[in-house]
Amino acid sequence: MEGKCYLCASFSDLATLQFNHMKSRFLLFLLLGAVLVSCSDYQQLLKSTDYELKWNKANEFYEQRKYQRVIELLEELQAIHKGTDRAEQTLFMLGNSYFNRKDYLTAEHYFDSYTKTYPKGTFAEECRFLSGKAAYLSSPDPRLTQDETYKAIRLLNVFLDYYPESDRRDEVTSMLDELQDKLAYKQLLNSRLYFNLGNYMGYNNYESCIVTANNALMDFPVSKYREELAFLILKSRYVLATQSVPELLMDRYRATLDEYYAYINEFPAGKFRKDADGILKETRKIIKE
Repeated sequence: MEGKCYLCASFSDLATLQFNHMKSRFLLFLLLGAVLVSCSDYQQLLKSTDYELKWNKANEFYEQRKYQRVIELLEELQAIHKGTDRAEQTLFMLGNSYFNRKDYLTAEHYFDSYTKTYPKGTFAEECRFLSGKAAYLSSPDPRLTQDETYKAIRLLNVFLDYYPESDRRDEVTSMLDELQDKLAYKQLLNSRLYFNLGNYMGYNNYESCIVTANNALMDFPVSKYREELAFLILKSRYVLATQSVPELLMDRYRATLDEYYAYINEFPAGKFRKDADGILKETRKIIKE
């Protein structure tokens, strides 16, 4: 009896598994069918000349965050709506849809078009903000050309000029600080490169390092890279002095000494202090001689 019950239970489990498998396949077919019908309906919508329907569906898709469909519909409706009371909203929805699709350059284009066409429009503040944020998000790695970074800084500053009391002010300020640090870091990378090149190919790259680092200190006075930039100037001054011709030797070592005191006055407990003190020791030896 026990064996028979066990066998019956096994057949029952097998039947249940088969039923669940068939049920899953049936649900999958239903889902695929719904998707195919939905795609077919959408293709019919794209071909339709019922612009009112397209507008209503575009708004529906926008609420559903189906931004690619919004874009496909509104790119056509933009020309239809030109000069109407829907033109303003169409531009904004297009810009925001591209922004959410992470196509920031195209989003910038539409936000810029909006603010030029409707400088005091309903979405003007949001468009100016998102235009700057789109450029910020497009800002490349510091090792690359920073045109988009400069553009983002300009656009975000324009936003602050227009809306100094905006609730978005803190976020904009944070983005600006990050972009400024990126530019400062690029200058630091350039300064490091010049120092490492030294006298390569007969060029005095130590002088170039000093100029580049000094410019960075003036352009970005509160940068987190300020200490390293200052130390690179000191180190470059010292190397130039060690390689100097006799008639320039003392002037260059005195310039190194001045740079040392400038560094320690600003960074008395700096991370390069030990190396800076080593430069001071060697510099004093030469000056005393």
